[in-house]
Amino acid sequence: MNRRALLRVGLTVLLAASATAVAGCGDGAGGGSGSGGDKLLVGVDYPRSDTDFWNSYIGYVPRFAQELGVELKTTNSQNDIANLISNTQTFISQGVKGVVMAPQDTAAIAPTLTQLEDKKIPVVTIDTRPDTGKVFMVVRADNRAYGTKACQFLGTKLGGRGKVVMLQGGLDSINGRDRTEAFNECMRRDFPGITVFGEATDWKAEVAASKLQTRFASDPDIKGIYLQSSFALSGTLQILKQRGLQVPPEDPRHVFVVSNDGIPQELKNIGEGLIDATVSQPADLYARYGLEYVKAAIEGRTFQPGPTEHGSTIIQVRDGLLEDQLPAPLVTLDGAPIAGEPTTRFDDPVLWGNNA
Repeated sequence: MNRRALLRVGLTVLLAASATAVAGCGDGAGGGSGSGGDKLLVGVDYPRSDTDFWNSYIGYVPRFAQELGVELKTTNSQNDIANLISNTQTFISQGVKGVVMAPQDTAAIAPTLTQLEDKKIPVVTIDTRPDTGKVFMVVRADNRAYGTKACQFLGTKLGGRGKVVMLQGGLDSINGRDRTEAFNECMRRDFPGITVFGEATDWKAEVAASKLQTRFASDPDIKGIYLQSSFALSGTLQILKQRGLQVPPEDPRHVFVVSNDGIPQELKNIGEGLIDATVSQPADLYARYGLEYVKAAIEGRTFQPGPTEHGSTIIQVRDGLLEDQLPAPLVTLDGAPIAGEPTTRFDDPVLWGNNA
């Protein structure tokens, strides 16, 4: 949704204010983008730059900032909550009017959010939701759906029997917890004949590779792997190659692999038969709507739960906290349904990873 579309949404809701408000749309309250058309100054903290997914996000942010007329101050916290807290103090001293961040430790960020609230600086969080504290909007995909989609894919491909490894992210993150809990619940409910080995990795590639290697040593009959993020992709492929397990799905030795992120390399690997599926996390939409929502917050707009005009749904997570859950499709080689649910072909141009 570009700037003109946002203004049009605001006008629509104003006209409908005497009736039922349009769910998921801004109310159009507040002023413009600054006196004399000045750009709004927004601080954006990049959470890390050691994965293809976040590097893609970093590339999209300035593009959408220019489109929206937003001036940026940027920092990179490098997956360190102390860095993020320090970077936020820098933003405050620079006079930013709003902040976009993606805290990887979703509990420890609470005091910083309180400080920003006290200073009337609205915050939008990307990809992660703080455990406590107030933000204007959370922009993320339904991470529980990530875990469920991965479970349904592996459970179906394994015929409900066998062993799978789940390479978890960090369990201090709402994302790691959501994906883990949903995957485990789905397996217990729908595929009780499958044994799940959960391996916590703290989103670190070397930890994931080491734990997967150890698990294969103790359980060489592993038939499925769920990567909670593409950070574990390279190490997983290397281990499968070393063990002679990079074989077609028809081969009984095949190990089914489903990942998360939808980066170009994952899509390429699906086409080459090296992995079987991924859940495409929308790096481009995170950048776009993170900036659109912080701009709307500065301008005094408000939003309500319900469907949006950009194909997502805003939900109320808790009192005063809204989350825009962007679509994240399961991507497969042929786009065939899994457990009755549609999937997207790996070469579909609608995927951001095919346009990065």
